Amino acid sequence: MKCNSSLFKWRHYAPDVILLCVRWYCRYQLSYRDVEEMMCERGLNVDHSAVFRWVQRYAPEINKRIRPRLKMSGTPYRVDETYIKVGKSCKYLYRAVDKEGQTIEFMLSAKRDGSAAKRFFGKMMRADHRRLPFSISVDKNAAYPEACGASQAETIVPKDCKLRRVKYLNNVIEQDHRFIKKKVRAAQCFKRFHTAGQTLEGIESVNMVRKGQVKRLSGNDAQGQAKFVAALFGIVA
Repeated sequence: MKCNSSLFKWRHYAPDVILLCVRWYCRYQLSYRDVEEMMCERGLNVDHSAVFRWVQRYAPEINKRIRPRLKMSGTPYRVDETYIKVGKSCKYLYRAVDKEGQTIEFMLSAKRDGSAAKRFFGKMMRADHRRLPFSISVDKNAAYPEACGASQAETIVPKDCKLRRVKYLNNVIEQDHRFIKKKVRAAQCFKRFHTAGQTLEGIESVNMVRKGQVKRLSGNDAQGQAKFVAALFGIVA
């Protein structure tokens, strides 16, 4: 394999092997030890701690590099948060999708309050592939009206955007949480907030690829998706 990137210098493994491990871990319900065993079956002695370090290094990089290649989102937004266990406490993963279930943005937060919701609205409105929302559907969390009003006052969210607090409208995002939750359960909990955030960047970005959000790449094309991730780092056969 040929790679034009210096990101893999001193890693002692071929870039395609590293990306394969990172992509498998982020895509499927596997633990680090599962990936270690699967690579061992293929004749490669890869320690699970090395896979962890690779995920921490390259998962955020995948998230950053796919953003310019994503299809534009729809205008009705669905916003919700789900809990993620980190150590012995629960943190909150804020997520936004459009009405088709295409991911717009996500953010891991230590708290679930108006300040966190406002930060998420700001991050959501900076997403490269988002269109300006006509409406944002949320649940009955009291923090959202306050956060939306403050964001509109600061012209972060368009002033003509409607906040809809109708529970059934968020069925789309409630269903979309399932992929993330299943993956997190397989990972057997995170130990630190920072490493949880880094890992979730990879899980969410690979999930976007899986859902067919990349331009000219089908969500059913597993081989094409593998080649796409490799191409993001300049890896060619």
